[in-house]
Amino acid sequence: MVDPYSPAPAPRSRASAPLSLSAPARPRRPRCLETGRGVLMAKFVLAGRADCPYYAKAELLADYLQKNLPDFRIHKITQHPHVWEEWLEHLCEKNKWSHTTSPIIWRELLDRGGKGMLLGGYNEFLEHAQLYYSVTSSMTTELMKMIAQENLETHVEKELEGESLKGLLSPLQVWITSASAPACYNLIPILTSGEVFGTQTELSIVLFDSKDAEEKLHILASETHDLVSPFLRSISVCTRVQEAFRQAHVVIVLDDSTDKEVYALEECIRSRVPLCRLYGYLIEKNAHDSVRVIVGGKTFVNLKTVLLMRYAPSIAHNIVAVALGVEGQARAALARKLRTTPASIKDVIIWGNISGNNYVDLRKAKVYRYESAIWGPPYFSRPILSLIFDSEWVNGEFVTTLRKLTATGQQLRGMLTAHSIATTLKYWYHGSPPGEIVSLGVLSEGQFGVPEGIVFSMPVKFENGTWKVLTDLKDVEISEKVMTRMTSDLIQEKLVALGDLINFQPYQSEHQDSVSSDLIQDEEKDVVMSNDVDSSDLIPQTISEKPRSQEPTNDSEGKSVEQQQITLDQL
Repeated sequence: MVDPYSPAPAPRSRASAPLSLSAPARPRRPRCLETGRGVLMAKFVLAGRADCPYYAKAELLADYLQKNLPDFRIHKITQHPHVWEEWLEHLCEKNKWSHTTSPIIWRELLDRGGKGMLLGGYNEFLEHAQLYYSVTSSMTTELMKMIAQENLETHVEKELEGESLKGLLSPLQVWITSASAPACYNLIPILTSGEVFGTQTELSIVLFDSKDAEEKLHILASETHDLVSPFLRSISVCTRVQEAFRQAHVVIVLDDSTDKEVYALEECIRSRVPLCRLYGYLIEKNAHDSVRVIVGGKTFVNLKTVLLMRYAPSIAHNIVAVALGVEGQARAALARKLRTTPASIKDVIIWGNISGNNYVDLRKAKVYRYESAIWGPPYFSRPILSLIFDSEWVNGEFVTTLRKLTATGQQLRGMLTAHSIATTLKYWYHGSPPGEIVSLGVLSEGQFGVPEGIVFSMPVKFENGTWKVLTDLKDVEISEKVMTRMTSDLIQEKLVALGDLINFQPYQSEHQDSVSSDLIQDEEKDVVMSNDVDSSDLIPQTISEKPRSQEPTNDSEGKSVEQQQITLDQL
């Protein structure tokens, strides 16, 4: 119920409205009630429907009296026409009054409190003004209607402003799926530090997972309370599928595991569909209209992202895949080689499949604050490839290291996954550093020659609460051979998952060992590194592909999300 004493907004054009009043040169000052403490000042409360012409007429008369009489005070309340009758009924019931029209006016003694004394409607207020103050109003009907319309417009504007302020005061709803995963344990302290969403934003975090993980989730929630973060409004646990993502502003999708027995890569790919279909349906149904979905993890990141887009089409542009984990690993390897810090290396681009066949592009990479014969101010940088003279290391050890990490998923375990997700969210809400290139998995619309309809990691920048692909970058062309290699697996994964392709056939290059030389330009040392992953590496580390005659492998990883998939089938 609306507060009956909330003040009414001032009309925008009231100062210029012609005042038509019949009054003496100075309104007669009435006798005031005197007590032992002095003079009591009368306050009138004027309430009405925002579009009521008689409220407008009474309001103008009351404004005149308040301006000219030191002991006269007016408090104004307007209500939207849709809620006026309900509000009036509640007010009269509370004060035991009988009144059915707009406006309603009552008097209160400022020093006494308690319920007011009902004066009546417009006619009664006009009679009161004539009798006690010798003032009356002769406002025309046309002017009454004009001011009434202004009142309604001003009232609506104030309601919208109030909703906006309320939104600022309400906590940001953050849902984390598969919350019993190790990455969640590392992610929560970062989210509640104030660095990701800002120090003006409070969070309400919901940990979502299967029923079997409920005890672990409650322990995690209890530890989170112990952080005593000033930015955490609440943290709760949800294991009921029907309640998932209610009013979510942010959904963080972590790696799901399965207890299902998996015999082949194709079965592993198809096993991702039920959960993504469930999440997509629930996000469309329950989440906030402007929800942002961020997919992290170490297995089938691009595939899960494109499936979520398929099953939550209305927010497809707000679903992205995190690529900063791979980028961070590449920057760390380069930093070790150059004996500098990873933070000083910028603009390393990750192309392609985040958890599979991708390319680490060093053609735009720079290093800042590098100790060498050439030194400059903090904004001075040097191209990475001009400082690494060991091309064998670049095309050999560097590529091999990143390949092994992607194959085992070690580059995206707990701490790095959490930091990558948090950094991506921070950029999404506050913008990426000016001029800096960020890698992000987004739905391709044909940029850089990438086939449409697949999620592909490419260079972007974040600004104004959204992301934009950096299609204006120069000298980042990719050869047809390399593009085919990167996109082939992504296209097949999608087709296998949706049942349009039975068997997955990994792309085989004729010269795998020298594939990185496809984009090498000897004079400029422009290189794209191949993070070449064998087809067997696409299966999660705990799920191995075996012939059907062998015993199946059980993927446990300490939690069960398959029960959520079963719940989906039962819905």
